[in-house]
Amino acid sequence: MRILVVGAGAIGGYFGGRLLQAGNDVTFLVRPRRASELASAGLVIKSSAGDVTLKNPPTVQADKLTEKFDVVLLSCKAFDLEDAIRSFAPAVGPQTSIIPLLNGMLHLNVLDQKFGADRVLGGLCAIAVTLNEAREVVQLAPMQSLNFGERDGSMSERVRAIATVFDSGKFGAVASEHILRDMWEKWVFLASLAASTSLMRTSVGNILAVAGGKDFLLGMLDECSAIAKASGYEPSGPFFQRTAGLLTTEGSPMTASMFRDIKAGLPVEADHVIGDLVARADAAKIPVPKLRIAYTHLKAYEMQRG
Repeated sequence: MRILVVGAGAIGGYFGGRLLQAGNDVTFLVRPRRASELASAGLVIKSSAGDVTLKNPPTVQADKLTEKFDVVLLSCKAFDLEDAIRSFAPAVGPQTSIIPLLNGMLHLNVLDQKFGADRVLGGLCAIAVTLNEAREVVQLAPMQSLNFGERDGSMSERVRAIATVFDSGKFGAVASEHILRDMWEKWVFLASLAASTSLMRTSVGNILAVAGGKDFLLGMLDECSAIAKASGYEPSGPFFQRTAGLLTTEGSPMTASMFRDIKAGLPVEADHVIGDLVARADAAKIPVPKLRIAYTHLKAYEMQRG
């Protein structure tokens, strides 16, 4: 099975690197700078699950991409999606399966329109990973998983085949028969955390430590959950309790990557992660005052960035 990993940053570098380490046929679609870094230093992963340096990992640049691949693993940010699609489009053939790991749901519509819904699986990952100053992939916490599956809930032959390959990477691959629910639950958690910590510009623990903080965090979770329910994907009881627990852990240093991006002056996925939820709430006539304020805040931040 030939796998094209779009990008070799934190997420693509980790999951693609583990697959390559296991002996699979993996190629990274990268820009010239990253190609040079990988050629000189290799793909370096530092992790409690085991460090590895993969010398001269196979790479290709967009202008040289002509061959078709069996799987395209897509882990870009939402605001880079259109550029990413242009770069990997030549690799998509009649039998290619695209596994996007983006947050939210809007990207599914974009990918469906470009490649056809039959080529686009559902997907998500849960991992805390970053590129350090040496451009090494550093895993920040032990958790790691990658869920994927047919969006109609079937367990197809292609999903079984991909699962066999992904299992070799030992990163918690799950072939899911309810991938859309999985994606919605991750979206609810991520949006609740991102909207709260970005709006308040601080951690969950600091929000909880002030008057009204707990009600604010749980209110944000309630709003996001109500949108999911109206969309036909009511979060399960265990998920809701687990998420509520994370958002009410006193002293928690947890923040969203969106908040960290704001602190660094970087672009954020305001429309994809928060704005789309507000739009769905409006369509379902669900009041979401907290989420709406958070969205306005993020759009003002984007305006400030220029």
